[in-house]
Amino acid sequence: MSGVTQVLKVRALYKAILKIHRGLPLEMKALGDQYVKEEFRQHQNASSAEADIFMQEWTKYYMTLAKQIGRRRANVTVGQNLSSELLNCFNEEQIGQLNELLQETQKPRADPFSVDDKS
Repeated sequence: MSGVTQVLKVRALYKAILKIHRGLPLEMKALGDQYVKEEFRQHQNASSAEADIFMQEWTKYYMTLAKQIGRRRANVTVGQNLSSELLNCFNEEQIGQLNELLQETQKPRADPFSVDDKS
């Protein structure tokens, strides 16, 4: 596969993921968009083997999320737990990123309807 073809595939997947994020609640969309942008940026110069795995995993993410968003009206939860097998494949840096992501998702949400009166 030529380098140009690979770049086009990566760009198409990137855009598709950002587009599917539009179906998420606002807080999830913002967090997801930020994470996707950072991950794609960090893997710009990945080796061919790493790039293949990267594309496979992000394609799975896209497909899973598309199914979940499509079924959300039927009270299907968005997201899924990672298997212990998959977690064992991660390096220390990736585990650290997952912990940061977990902490970010557990922060209390600001109530958009509350009025903060500081007068």
